[in-house]
Amino acid sequence: MLEPTNLETTFGFDRSSSVSIQLLLFIDKRPSSREYIQNIQHYFKQLKSDFSYQLQVIEIAEHPHLVEHFRLVAAPALVKVSPAPRQILAGSNIVNQLRKWCPRWQLALKESGPETSNNGKIQKQDSPKLINSLSHSAELMRLSDRVFHLNQEKEELIQQLKFKEQVLAMLAHDLRSPLTAASITVETLELAQNHQHPQFSVELKEELYQQARKQFRIMNRLITDILQVSQTMKTELDVHYNDVLLQVLCEEILKQYTNLFKEKSLILVRDIPQDIPQVYADEELIRQVIVNLLDNAIKYTPSGGKVTVSILHRTSQKVQVSVCDTGPGIPEEERERIFEGYFRLKRDQEKEGYGLGLSLCRKIIRAHYGQIWVNSILNQGSCFKFTLPVCR
Repeated sequence: MLEPTNLETTFGFDRSSSVSIQLLLFIDKRPSSREYIQNIQHYFKQLKSDFSYQLQVIEIAEHPHLVEHFRLVAAPALVKVSPAPRQILAGSNIVNQLRKWCPRWQLALKESGPETSNNGKIQKQDSPKLINSLSHSAELMRLSDRVFHLNQEKEELIQQLKFKEQVLAMLAHDLRSPLTAASITVETLELAQNHQHPQFSVELKEELYQQARKQFRIMNRLITDILQVSQTMKTELDVHYNDVLLQVLCEEILKQYTNLFKEKSLILVRDIPQDIPQVYADEELIRQVIVNLLDNAIKYTPSGGKVTVSILHRTSQKVQVSVCDTGPGIPEEERERIFEGYFRLKRDQEKEGYGLGLSLCRKIIRAHYGQIWVNSILNQGSCFKFTLPVCR
C-alpha cells in the first residue's frame, strides 16, 4: 500500500466546514516545481471564501501509480478529486486556470449543498482518507498491471520453449541429408581405394574428397546450431550474412537429390539463370530452407510427377526462389497455417515428421528480411516461393 507523501499541505478558510475542494498537485524534481507550489499556495491564501481548499503536493517519482491512475501526461498537474466530477489542470499556467475554475467549483458546491455527492448520498471524506483510497486504487492498478506482464512473460517463455524444441528437432532432421551424402562419398572412396578401379581418376577422387569435406562442414554447422539452441532461450536465429550465389547453391543441392529423383521416377525441371545477382544471406540457413522445400516437394509428388526449381531476379532489390510440385495441393484456408509450428495437415497425421520445417523456413526467411508464401491448386500442386535481398 502506498503511503501519503510528506509534501502535504492544506490551505483554505472556514476549516470547520465539512465541504471542501480537495486537490492533488503533481510535481517533478525540477527546481521550478517549488515555484509552482509557492504560486498556487499564494493564490489560495488570497482567496476569500466560505469553502475550504485541501491541497496535497505529490512528487511524481514517489507515486508513479497515482500518475498512471489519473493518466497524467505533463507536470505540473493539478487534479480536483473531490467533489465530482474530477478535473485536471496541467501546464505552466495553472494559477491562471484556477482563476477561471475556482469560482465555478465554489458555485457548484453551493448548489449541491453540504456533504452531498452526485447521487444525493451523504459524503464526508477528509484528505488523508481520500489519498489512502487513491493509493489503494493505484496499488490495485499496479498489481493488475504486474499480473498482465507476468502473463505476457509466461506466454513468451512458452513460445521460446516451443521454438527451441522446433529448432532442435528440425536441425536433427536436417543432419540426415549431409550425413547420407558424406557416407556415400566415403564409401565410394573406400571402394576406389580397395579395388584400384581404373575409372576413379585423381581428379575424381579429389572431387569426392572435397564433397566429403563440404558435407562434414555442413554437419559441423548444424551441430553447432543445435548446441547453441540447447544453451539459449532466445528466439533469434544466429545469422552470418555473406554474399551468396543462389544458382551455385541450388545446383549443389539438386546434385545430392539425383538418386532420390530416380527412385521416385520424378521429373526435375531447372530454371536457374546463371546471371542471377548475389544475395546477402547466410548460405547454410538458406540451404536448410531449400532442402526442406525440396524434401516436401519430393514427398508429396506422386511417381511420374514433376518438381520445378526456379530462380527469378524480380526487382533490383530482390531475388525469388520457387520450388513447385505436382502433388495434392493445399486447401486455401490452411495455406497460412502450414507455416505455424506443429501444425500439420490431416493427410500428414500418420506420416513421419514434426510439422516443423515450414515454420523454421519462415523464421529463417524473415531473419533475412524476405518473404515466404505458397500458391496452390487442389489436386494440381503447390508452389513455395521466397525472396532474398540482393547484395548492394
